[in-house]
Amino acid sequence: MILDGKGTSEKLTEKLKIEIEKLPKKITLAIILVGDNEASKTYVKNKHKKCAELGINSKEFYFPANEPQKSILKVIKNLNEDVKVNGILVQLPLPNHLDEDVIINTIDPNKDVDGLTLANQGKLFMNKPGIEPATPKGVMTLLDEYHIDIQGKKVVIVGRSKLVGKPLAILMLKKNATVTIAHSKTVSLKDVTKDADILVAAIGVPKFIKADMVKKDAVVIDVGINRFESKLVGDVDFDEVVEIASAITPVPKGIGPMTIVSLIQNVIECYKIQEEIRLKEQDLGKN
Repeated sequence: MILDGKGTSEKLTEKLKIEIEKLPKKITLAIILVGDNEASKTYVKNKHKKCAELGINSKEFYFPANEPQKSILKVIKNLNEDVKVNGILVQLPLPNHLDEDVIINTIDPNKDVDGLTLANQGKLFMNKPGIEPATPKGVMTLLDEYHIDIQGKKVVIVGRSKLVGKPLAILMLKKNATVTIAHSKTVSLKDVTKDADILVAAIGVPKFIKADMVKKDAVVIDVGINRFESKLVGDVDFDEVVEIASAITPVPKGIGPMTIVSLIQNVIECYKIQEEIRLKEQDLGKN
């Protein structure tokens, strides 16, 4: 079975359109892009496209690759204070001279649509309501759409990034999975991955997961997106693994579209959080 991320995202998009139309005012996403990374530019373009499709304002703040950090921080602080801006996203990766942690954690956690600030990561870890990172959220939504049971299953995630691997492990644990995070230093990686009922590849190496690394009838989620021999491929060798997996995501049209629709869900969630705070402050003012 092919897990159709594109089709699922389109179905969710239709629901989001209805929800957004009912909002009392137009919401706005600010996207910060630093440098000329081609993949990053493509991702940002796709985010703008989805915002336009849904009637969300999207503003882009572009900086050259050598931009000093203080200039970027100043823009983020201004966006934090701008009541018309509901979400702030810094497109990663950043050039090496910039401190990613400092830049991300300058974002107001209530506008952090990527869920990467320490505040939102801490809420995720402590099982408190907060903004979940878009890609892990998209993975969980897709599994849920196809009624794939996670409880009690052995889940192996290959990749330990704060963008995907770590937050996804926590979301899987919340669904009562038994989770293993594997990575480049894992000994006997093939033995680890072959034990998985659900295998997630998020390592950033094209066609890394081969058929002999996958248990028969496993569910395989490919988060990777790589340019390989002039076409887009994932971290899984799809042609090999599709023969033995019970379900698998393609690349493209798999987790990528789910990430973008999850991002839009996060923009709406941020708006709702800000409105709730505003109404509480109004009530306090009256009292």
